[in-house]
Amino acid sequence: MVRLDEQNREQYEQLILETLRSEAREQFRETFLELHPTDQVEIFVKLESSTRRRVYEYLTPEDFSHIFEGLEINQQKRIYQELDESYSSKMFNNMFSDDIAHFLADMTGEKVEDILQKMSKEEAEDVKEIMAYAPETAGAIMTKEYVSISSTDIVSNVIEKLRNDAPDAETIYYLYVVDEPGRLVGVTSLRDLITAQPTEVIEKIMSTRVVSVTDDMDQEDVAILIKKYDFLAVPVVSKQNHLVGIVTFDDVIDILEEEATEDLGEISATKGATDVNVSSFTAARKRSPWIIMLMFFGLITAGVIGQFEETLEEIVLLAIFIPLIMDSAGNTGTQSLAVAVRGLALGTIKKGTIGKMVKRELGTGVILGLICMFVLSITITIMYQHWMLALIVGFSIFCTLSVATVIGSTVPLVINKLKLDPAIASGPFITTVNDILGLLIYFSIATALLDFL
Repeated sequence: MVRLDEQNREQYEQLILETLRSEAREQFRETFLELHPTDQVEIFVKLESSTRRRVYEYLTPEDFSHIFEGLEINQQKRIYQELDESYSSKMFNNMFSDDIAHFLADMTGEKVEDILQKMSKEEAEDVKEIMAYAPETAGAIMTKEYVSISSTDIVSNVIEKLRNDAPDAETIYYLYVVDEPGRLVGVTSLRDLITAQPTEVIEKIMSTRVVSVTDDMDQEDVAILIKKYDFLAVPVVSKQNHLVGIVTFDDVIDILEEEATEDLGEISATKGATDVNVSSFTAARKRSPWIIMLMFFGLITAGVIGQFEETLEEIVLLAIFIPLIMDSAGNTGTQSLAVAVRGLALGTIKKGTIGKMVKRELGTGVILGLICMFVLSITITIMYQHWMLALIVGFSIFCTLSVATVIGSTVPLVINKLKLDPAIASGPFITTVNDILGLLIYFSIATALLDFL
């Protein structure tokens, strides 16, 4: 199998295009199919519609199924419209059940039923079972293509079974042992199988300490568990401990990317609009609720400044440092927010470590505040020849940064306690809250020391 680098990618693309234009079917198949599936996908998506139709003609449905699995969901929908019904049905029969379920998830009921009816009965039943689970659960992302064996089997028979079943399984590195009713009772690895004596009974070499997940477990928790144990796959069981499927590490990578994108959208108040393929109208519609809400928060900020109008009239110079106080508070709070959200997402922040994390963030804010107070006090004294103004701004920034770090780290914890996604404590939201608190601190200190200015 050839893996392309940047130097020979263009050369291969030109060669493949030439074989398609010259209708050299066998040469195209030989050149194209020796590439890694990922490179096949990257080359395929660059082809024009008329050229793609020739690819469908030259590749079997089984060959093309690997390309279809590697496409993004919006690309899959577009390509599916180009495929003949018979061709697509055979293609689906050669795909893993979880990939088919993912593709069908965004389609209308009639179209889904039509596709399932044209597939083989066994494959269609597997897909229906996966689609019956709630979204973003282990059951909804598992695959049905796995190898299960009996504890009474002998090693030589299992190896023979693998020769027949391995081509259709998503992974064979773990073999799951079930009893007669189908309950998960053990697991053995391919390594254990190969190194065991041919006449050894599986019960003797299997491990009974099986780490599994329930079919209703949240997909993010499944991903964390696989990452924790460095698994290639994890078995999915029902509440009665019946083995119903497996979740593989490649699915976990997709989940982590999806969850990270979702959290990024929440933190930046752009949820649903982070995809560059989304139209300007859709992006604006997704972002507008946060922007409008934060605009009203901005009115509160303006109200805070208005409350201290007399102080500003006395010392107009105080207005110069308003942006500095607001920006510093917002930036520091957002940093602490990122620390808290990441800790909650990875499971590193638990009941016993919450106090430690908040205490650390407070300490960080105090140290940052002292550094900024020292630098600002010297700078303002030199620039404005006013040591009391320097003291007010410096002490205000110290108090503001100390409070901002605590706010940024505790708000996600409170939201998480309410069983909501902590990422909804978005950066803009925390920034605005800390802006208001920063201004209150700044003008309160300035008003208290007004007689000394």
